[in-house]
Amino acid sequence: MTDTHAQTAPQTGAGTAATVRVWDPLVRIVHWSLVAAFAVAWLSADELDTLHEVAGYGVAGLVAMRLVWGLIGSRHARFSRFVKGPRKTLTYLGDMSRGRERRYLGHNPAGAAMIVALLVTLSGTAVTGWLMAEPDRIAMLPSLPAIVAPAWADGDGDAFDARGDIDETLEEVHEALANLLLVLAALHVGGVALASVRHHENLTRAMFTGKKRAPGPGDIV
Repeated sequence: MTDTHAQTAPQTGAGTAATVRVWDPLVRIVHWSLVAAFAVAWLSADELDTLHEVAGYGVAGLVAMRLVWGLIGSRHARFSRFVKGPRKTLTYLGDMSRGRERRYLGHNPAGAAMIVALLVTLSGTAVTGWLMAEPDRIAMLPSLPAIVAPAWADGDGDAFDARGDIDETLEEVHEALANLLLVLAALHVGGVALASVRHHENLTRAMFTGKKRAPGPGDIV
């Protein structure tokens, strides 16, 4: 995949840079819906089980929607357009640490890596939560039927203990992933703020409006 460099920035009659549409409606709706759904799930944990579960299903559905749209969606929504390899991502991070990173019209390599990390962690959180919601679901895992199914069939005490260990492990993994999401979200917000300052544009507003400043010399589109 080859990056394209813009040559000039279109100007409005007032002399300010024009804007171009970058984020399609589905990308924006899924983005802010995920923020809301995760916030509800986090705040309702251990207090409002039904609301927590509904929010978790919402997260899972939104992640699935984003994954599909990442394959067939608009130009800047597709993973093939913005996800970079480790070398390019590390190079960008090095440039960013020196204050000389290029402006990307879509997601920059660091932002792309963060999106992948968030989607993977959200998926893991949703799956572990789904497994915890109903005991029978644990038996659906390929590696566990030999341990769990006999426990329910014959009432063996040791087997029930094994199932309890599995439940406890799932809960710990679920909580660890949820905490990791908070860390990733904080890094994401920090990265957005830094890029907004460096490139003189409000990226949070852009995710509401879908529009960003038109590409200028040296920008990557």
